[in-house]
Parts: sequence; structure tokens; C-alpha cells
Amino acid sequence: MLDYIKGEITQLSPTHVVLENAGLGYFINISLPTYSHLSDKQSCKLYVYEAIREDAHILYGFLDTTERQLFLHLLSVSGVGASTARMIMSSLTVAEIQEVIATSNVQILKSVKGIGLKTAERIIVDLKGKVLKSESESSALFVVDNAIQKEAVSALVMLGFNQQASQKVVEKILKETPSLKVEQLIKIALKMI
Repeated sequence: MLDYIKGEITQLSPTHVVLENAGLGYFINISLPTYSHLSDKQSCKLYVYEAIREDAHILYGFLDTTERQLFLHLLSVSGVGASTARMIMSSLTVAEIQEVIATSNVQILKSVKGIGLKTAERIIVDLKGKVLKSESESSALFVVDNAIQKEAVSALVMLGFNQQASQKVVEKILKETPSLKVEQLIKIALKMI
């Protein structure tokens, strides 16, 4: 089994990347966050999962092993295939998926295209103990993001803005750009409220 592929990016789209390594071009399916991360790069290293079917060998690429492990956990849930798992990982960050599972937030999972109530509930029940135990690194990232989110919302409320409106805007911004500092986050939120 392949663990990772390192090479030059010869083609990049929101759904896939072609990495050239030793004269071979590997077509690798990716999520939207991976696409965003690769958009300004010439080369990269992607950890891969190889799905071997009767009619095809399909590669899925991830920025790190934590993402790949979460993808594999999602695949272990009955009714969740590779396309659905990739859709979930394109709609939510690793930290958000962990939080959704930890808090049993079915509504957020249901908001992902192709996920119904029963599938959302099954994902939460099946992965409740597995995901949080194995992804301690990303849990730490979520705590930082959550602290930044709370601080930004608190600042906006102190400036006289509505709590719920501030919360929605901050969540939307962090979903698009999770690496913002509090000051940057507040500046962007002020323009959007």
C-alpha cells in the first residue's frame, strides 16, 4: 500500500491534483481544504489512501495523517462511501468534525450535501469514542480556534453588535480562513456585520 506521494503539481482543481513523481502522474482526489492549501504550491507531499475496486484503483490525498485517519474512520461507518467522506471533509474541517461528533450535533452533519438524518446519527454513534481518542493533535487546534472565536465574538458584542449575528459571522469567517489571528478576524467581521 502507498503511504504518501511527493512530487511536482502538474494539474490542480478543487476535486483533484495530479502529482508527477519519477515520470509518473498520479491522479489524486482531494478535499476543498487540501485544494486551498495547495493552490500556491509548485510541489507537495500528500498522504494517500488507495481504494482498490474491481473496476478501478482510486487515490485520495490528505495533508497529514490525522486527516487520512479521520477519512478512514468515516469510511468505517455503514452507508458512508469515499465520495460522501470526501464531501464531509470538504464541508467541515477536521476540528469541526471532531466537535460535531463530540457534541452529537446531528444538524451540522445533516447540512452536508448527501447526508441524511440516519447517516448523521450513525456517524456520531459509530465514531464517538474513536475520533477523539486518535486525533489529540487536532483537538488542541480546535481549542485554540474555539478560544479565538469566543474572544472575537466577545469583542464584537462589547462593540454593540448582536451576539447571534456576531457568532454566525465569526463562524463563517473561521470556516473559510481558520488560521486568522483575533485582530484580523474582528476586522473582517466588522466589514461583514
